[in-house]
Amino acid sequence: MKENISNHISYNEAIHSNTAKSRKIDNTPSPDTIVRMKYIAYNVFEPLRKWYGKPIYVNSFYRSSKLNQIIGGSKNSQHIKGEAIDISVRSKEGNKELFEWIKENVQFDQLINEKNFSWIHVSLKLKDNRNMVFNIN
Repeated sequence: MKENISNHISYNEAIHSNTAKSRKIDNTPSPDTIVRMKYIAYNVFEPLRKWYGKPIYVNSFYRSSKLNQIIGGSKNSQHIKGEAIDISVRSKEGNKELFEWIKENVQFDQLINEKNFSWIHVSLKLKDNRNMVFNIN
């Protein structure tokens, strides 16, 4: 069993994918990828979780290149590098609150409102973050 990615994200939660399981795809991140995963978890997710005070669900975190291709992810997806996480509190109103808090309180590379706050995509690189905010519907 691997150590947790952060206080509120287990290793298994960070690499979980029903598609990977059903298709027997290895979704194991490299040690360098785990470093990046921990970086976004400790610098974005954990401060957000502390502020929110309730569970925040991880919809998607790490994706191997093969998994990302099968699910139709972008070829340049930051999920492949362990730099992106899709999160939700399972309400559009709550997701909008998370989105606004992230935008105002932590550093990020990309912050995306996905499908009218159905979930939020947030990414963070080790350096050269672009602070891009946009909507995908």
